[in-house]
Amino acid sequence: MARTPAEVAARGDFDVFELGDLPLQAGRTLRGARLAYKTHGRLSAARDNAIVFPTWYTGSHVDLEWLIGPGRPLDTDRYFVICPNLFGMGVSSSPSTTAQPQDRNYFPLVTILDNVQAQHRLVVETFKIETLECVIGGSMGAVQAFQWGAAYPDMVKRVLPFCGASSASEHNRVFLEALRGAIRLDPDWRGGQYERNPERALRHFGRIYAGWGLSQEYYWKRAYLELGFSSLEDFLVGFWEAFFLSRDANDLLAQLETWFSGDIGATPGCDGDRERALGRIKARALILPAKKDLYFPPEDSQWEASKMPNAEVRVIPGYWGHFSVIGMFPEPAAFIEDCVRELLAS
Repeated sequence: MARTPAEVAARGDFDVFELGDLPLQAGRTLRGARLAYKTHGRLSAARDNAIVFPTWYTGSHVDLEWLIGPGRPLDTDRYFVICPNLFGMGVSSSPSTTAQPQDRNYFPLVTILDNVQAQHRLVVETFKIETLECVIGGSMGAVQAFQWGAAYPDMVKRVLPFCGASSASEHNRVFLEALRGAIRLDPDWRGGQYERNPERALRHFGRIYAGWGLSQEYYWKRAYLELGFSSLEDFLVGFWEAFFLSRDANDLLAQLETWFSGDIGATPGCDGDRERALGRIKARALILPAKKDLYFPPEDSQWEASKMPNAEVRVIPGYWGHFSVIGMFPEPAAFIEDCVRELLAS
C-alpha cells in the first residue's frame, strides 16, 4: 500500500522542482508551486533514454519502485526514470503543505493537464530532454500518460497506461461523488477548516473505496484472508479504514477534484473533443485495463484505442480489479511487467 506523506518526507529521497507561481487551467494561480520528484538511473549523454512515470491517487514515487531498478522492467542500467508526484498528495504542493492563503480547503484546483504541463517543465528545464522513450502510469498516472501523449505528441515515443483512462467517465464520477460526500457531510470537516482530521468521514471514505477497489469475485473468494485478515469486518477496519485515516482529508479532496475534472478533451487545440485529443497521440500505445476493474473497464479502453492511430489493448487477467495497479499481487504484477518489457523492446 502507498506510504503516508510523512513517511515519504522522512525518507528524504526526492528532489523538488520550484515552479514559482503556476497559472492553472481553471483560472487561478498556485503560488510558490513545488513539484516533488524522484529519479532513477542515469541520463545518457544524448539525453535520449528518459521515461516519465507519474504517481496515482494517494501514491508517491516510493509506490512505483516495484517496476524500477537494475534488471527490472524499467531497467535503470538502461533508462533514466523520472517519477513526479501528483499535486495534492502531500509531497508536491498540497492543501496540507501550502501556506496561507492557499492552505487547506483554499487550495486551488490543479487539473491533470496542469500536472502534465508542470512535469513537462521539469523534463525540459531541468534535464534538457527533447524526447521521451515512454510515459507509463497506473490509475491517475494512466490519465497523465494519455495526457502526455496528447499534449506533446512529437515528444513521446510510447505510452503505457494501465488500470486507468484518458478521462473520468460518468460512472467513475458517481464513485467520486460518494467519496466527496463522505468527507463534506461530516460535521467534523467544518468546511475544510478542521483542527483534527474528521475521523468518521475517513472511515466511511475507506468503506466506500473497499467496494470499488477490488472486484466482487475477490470478496466472494474471501481472498482478504490471504493477507492475514480474519473476517470481512477485520479487512474493512484494518486495511481500508486504517489506510485513509492516515491521510489528510483536504489532500484527499484536492486529488479527488483533479481526478473528477480529468478530461483529455481539454488538451489545447482540441476544443473539448476527446476523440480529437486521442487522435493526436502519435506514440505507440499499449493500454492495459484490468479484467474486473470497476472504475475503468476494458470496454472503455477498447473505445479509446479505436480513436488512436497506434494503440493496442491487453486485458490484465484475474479478480483483483483496480488493485491490479499497485504491484501487490504477483499475477497481475507479472502481466504488467511483461508488457512493459515488450513495449520498451519494440
